[in-house]
Amino acid sequence: MANRSGRHARTEDSDNTINYVQCDGLAVMKMVKHCHEESSNMDLAQGALLGLVVDKCLEITNCFPFPKSGDENMDEEMYQLTVMRRLRRVNVDHLHVGWYQSSDVGNSLSMALLESQYHYQTSIEESVVVVYDTQKSSRGFLCLKAYRLTPQAIQMYKDGDFTPEAFRTLKVGYESLFAEIPIVIKNSPLTNIMMSELNELLPEDKGHNFLDLGTASVLENHMRSLIERVDELYQEAVRYNKYQQVVFKQDTEKHRALAKLAAENAVRTSKGEPTVPEEEVIKQFRPMPVPARLTATITSGQINTHAQHIAQFCSQSLAKLFITESLQNAKETKEIK
Repeated sequence: MANRSGRHARTEDSDNTINYVQCDGLAVMKMVKHCHEESSNMDLAQGALLGLVVDKCLEITNCFPFPKSGDENMDEEMYQLTVMRRLRRVNVDHLHVGWYQSSDVGNSLSMALLESQYHYQTSIEESVVVVYDTQKSSRGFLCLKAYRLTPQAIQMYKDGDFTPEAFRTLKVGYESLFAEIPIVIKNSPLTNIMMSELNELLPEDKGHNFLDLGTASVLENHMRSLIERVDELYQEAVRYNKYQQVVFKQDTEKHRALAKLAAENAVRTSKGEPTVPEEEVIKQFRPMPVPARLTATITSGQINTHAQHIAQFCSQSLAKLFITESLQNAKETKEIK
């Protein structure tokens, strides 16, 4: 996984370390290429982000993929150090500032992502995770998002206490696990000139790909994933309700036993006999372990992410539909004249 780093841990005290992420076009193209190559094999693509921090801006200037975990002879940490050392020799930014991974229709928020980002952020304070959605991007919607753990989420994971009381104390919810950081893609002037020249060389019949209306499959996969997450959340709710029922039953039996003991102690006191302490009864009722709520919180975050993606995807698709309708009407009007 992506939770490897050799620096000493530091704790993040504030959430304003990074205001936005500026990513070079070359780094974006490398991430896109790697993620699409791995998605064709149904594998998860992951890699390291290189760059530097300028004021409140995290500049990502380069990246490289992590080796596949199937190679047992590969030392992943040594591989990363070797790559960064060689990049330094050719005067390329070699500072580790985060990592990236691919996603499929928004299925990025998970326990593994939370754990990996926790290790990164506690060792590299300004680090981010960039998530690239391959399926949405293949339909003409570039989906590139950067996330950081909130200070509350870091403190919760550091304490290792995922009970409802801990969530309530730290005020942690599904909406406050991760904070999305705006991404700005920047190209050099020479790159912009080259792209302008390539755009002029593009034939007219090849320039309408961005109006692709075949979005039903992406929307269907979003809805399917949303239904699966809702079902998982329902199962978590059923388990927690069962825990509450068991605790309520145990409390009722304990109060009944304590009331019975109090009556018996009153009789013993009237007879001048020693009373039985309440601790003897309380020992018979062991406290039930509180189920962790982290899984349910992550699932709720996934549902929220899917809902946001569906809303954004539908609005963009409607915009395409109206643009296409206007172009079609203009074409028909032109043919009539």
